Amino acid sequence: MHLSLCCRAWLAHPLSFAILFISLPRSISRFFCLSEVGSVPAHTHTHTHTSLCGCCGPLRPRYKRLVDNIFPEDPKDGLVKSDMEKLTFYAVSAPEKLDRIGAYLAERLSRDVVRHRYGYVVIAMEALDQLLMACHSQSIKPFVESFLHMVAKLLESREPDLQVLGTNSFVKFANIEEDTPSYHRRYDFFVSQFSAMCHSTHEDPETCSRIRVAGIKGLQGVVRKTVNDELQAIIWEPQHMDKLIPSMLFNMQDNEDSERAGEENPASLAESCFRELLGRAAYGNMNNAVHPVLVHLDNHRLWDPNDFAVSCFRIIMYSIQAQHSHHVIQQVLSHLDTHSKNTPRVRAGIVQVLLETVAIAAKGSIGPTVLEVFNTLLKHLRMSVDFELGDGSRRNSASSLSSTRTKESEERIVQNAIIQTIGFFGGNLPDYQRAEVMMFIMGKVPVYGTPCHTLDTVKIGHQGTKRIQAMLLSSLIMVTSGFKCKTMCAGLPVAFLEPLCSISLMEDSELRQLVLEILHNIIDRHDNRAKLRGIRIIPNVAALKIKREKISKQDVVFMKKHGQQLYRHIYLGCKEEDNVEKNFELLFTALALITIELANEEVMIDLIRLSIALQDMVLANEENMPMFIRCGIMALVAAYLNFLSQMIANPPFCQHVSKVIEMRNLDAPYLLPEHVFREKCVLPDALDRDDVGLYFQTADLAEALSVPGYNVERLAVPYIPQVTEEDRLPRRKSFVDTISLQVDILSNSLPDQSQLAEEITFETLKKAIDTTGLEEQERERRRQVMEKFQKAPFEEIAAHCESKANMLHDRLAQIFELTIRPPPSPSGTVTVTSGHAQYQSVPVYEMKFPDLCVY
Repeated sequence: MHLSLCCRAWLAHPLSFAILFISLPRSISRFFCLSEVGSVPAHTHTHTHTSLCGCCGPLRPRYKRLVDNIFPEDPKDGLVKSDMEKLTFYAVSAPEKLDRIGAYLAERLSRDVVRHRYGYVVIAMEALDQLLMACHSQSIKPFVESFLHMVAKLLESREPDLQVLGTNSFVKFANIEEDTPSYHRRYDFFVSQFSAMCHSTHEDPETCSRIRVAGIKGLQGVVRKTVNDELQAIIWEPQHMDKLIPSMLFNMQDNEDSERAGEENPASLAESCFRELLGRAAYGNMNNAVHPVLVHLDNHRLWDPNDFAVSCFRIIMYSIQAQHSHHVIQQVLSHLDTHSKNTPRVRAGIVQVLLETVAIAAKGSIGPTVLEVFNTLLKHLRMSVDFELGDGSRRNSASSLSSTRTKESEERIVQNAIIQTIGFFGGNLPDYQRAEVMMFIMGKVPVYGTPCHTLDTVKIGHQGTKRIQAMLLSSLIMVTSGFKCKTMCAGLPVAFLEPLCSISLMEDSELRQLVLEILHNIIDRHDNRAKLRGIRIIPNVAALKIKREKISKQDVVFMKKHGQQLYRHIYLGCKEEDNVEKNFELLFTALALITIELANEEVMIDLIRLSIALQDMVLANEENMPMFIRCGIMALVAAYLNFLSQMIANPPFCQHVSKVIEMRNLDAPYLLPEHVFREKCVLPDALDRDDVGLYFQTADLAEALSVPGYNVERLAVPYIPQVTEEDRLPRRKSFVDTISLQVDILSNSLPDQSQLAEEITFETLKKAIDTTGLEEQERERRRQVMEKFQKAPFEEIAAHCESKANMLHDRLAQIFELTIRPPPSPSGTVTVTSGHAQYQSVPVYEMKFPDLCVY
């Protein structure tokens, strides 16, 4: 009733009614205005000039009227562009109103979401996006807070369309570069919500894919918005990385929609986001970025098979900065230590991932991680051998023999993976670092005469020691492959050469083959080894086009110091009874490479003496070698002298060698490599020493080399290998056998008291006085010594004297140990009995003092 009267009054006298309305109390006028406005539907707000509440329109704030005007009556018509332009102009002109505009839009959006009027929700978000893109002022910070609040509302809803809408708006916001950083803004909620969307399990596959793609895009937006902001460094903390990284890996792993292209494929989009995140990682954030990857691979059991793990770490290594590579390697190494007692396949998977990691890192900077990598790998190699041999020792008590064999084969997979990693990593290092790695690995090989602290081989026995030796030598072959040292002193230092040559005397043909291959890799600096493959009589050496340079002074000095050591081990390695064709082939290659890389005139004379000494050893046969070994050595000497004669290019020398080879072809083909190494080669019962034409003659070779530059007088001096400490030990099978052997020698060397006193009779005195024939023997011995010192090379004389001096010192030390005892002391002396130390005290009154000390 009152409302109708007011309307009639306003129609009759509008001016008087307006004055009356203004004069009313403020509370009454406000109530009247609000009641009239509240009675109008929301969609009629854009036409207030025709409505009943037209009198209240000018009383609403302008920003609210501008916001209301952008909403059409029908949400299908979309955003009213003309009114949106007015709102944008107003926001740009009055930036202080941005926070109120944002708050009012947020209020309307929240109401529309609750009432499921999603058309108006889309219009509100579109308006917000346009305002964000248009406004860049200091007052935009409060507006952003309202915007993020609205995005959070959309993400919290269970409608996929609203989640995708909110994500798209957030991505647009993330691409905006703000002028000033935000001190209070946090993105914890968005990280959690987007990560949950990445793990969506919606019933509809298409909808599930859309939600996952939206979640990945949202995470990518968070990364872009935060990684460059120093105030948002909290995003790299573990609680956030533990959500970001697994969400990306989960979608990379679930690559069922591989047919989709571009951003519609969750796997490809997740990989792109993963690369971007790692590319932005700083020095101090690498560990937090890599650790979640390892945890994800553990939780989803992706180490066996490890294709996805390898792919992940390839992405990591190629995405991060090169100087951060060692962080990743350290993380994988520590993870390998964590899984040291896991199944062999899991450990093998981790090692293979490490192989891929170091293969990429070795091309760049890896810092101080080099020796740490090798130390860890050697430790796990030792543990793998322990696991394998431990199961083998319990084989009889095991319930299933097949399961034991399976475990052994799986441990072999781990060991092979470790060897490949060691070799590949070392092979890609610079030469200066590779030399250090070679020394480091050789220091871990259990060899007599070199302490081995890391690999305790006493517990694993002969079989385990041999296994470790073979594995480490195989890795050394890979490390030395392609190694080009400028001088041989740098490639074969004493600390490396001595244990290497010591292994070459082991009673195992496989170990000797590995040692020779390592020597080939180090000596061959011009890639000639492939041309010398296979022991044979080479008809034309010039056709091989061997690359050769003049020997340097440093290499001449090296051969003077260590040449005799090389000759000795080749000489002793030839007469091993378990040699096969490959051993002789590698020995031939070693001699040929020494000739190419390290031989001057003096070295060539020594190599000829070595060859003649091998031939004489076969003919004398003092050690009763098998006929195959004797014929193999003869074939080796023939093949090498044929090669050497053509390298020297001396016609008389070549003629003599060719003549002997022709005679063997006719009368003794079993003395040539093409025949003796055949499967059905008929070997003789004995070699005919009287047939001089079948053997190389020292006199003929000396006559052929009687030209300037060659000291042929040295050919008359037979080669005798220098005696070292190793020759005083019987045949060595392994490091463990050597230790036990030394114990036996020490225990047996203690003389029995009953044997010290020899019985003296008339016959013994007569033999001691009789000197008949001794003078003639002494003169012959003196003549041989004089001839040796006149004609033998200085290095051989020095080695001989040094060996005698060493034997003398060892004998004196043994005598002193037996005869000299510490004086008695009242405080007691230490005696060792059955491995236990015992203290024995001597009273003062029982001690015997010298006369000068008693008064």
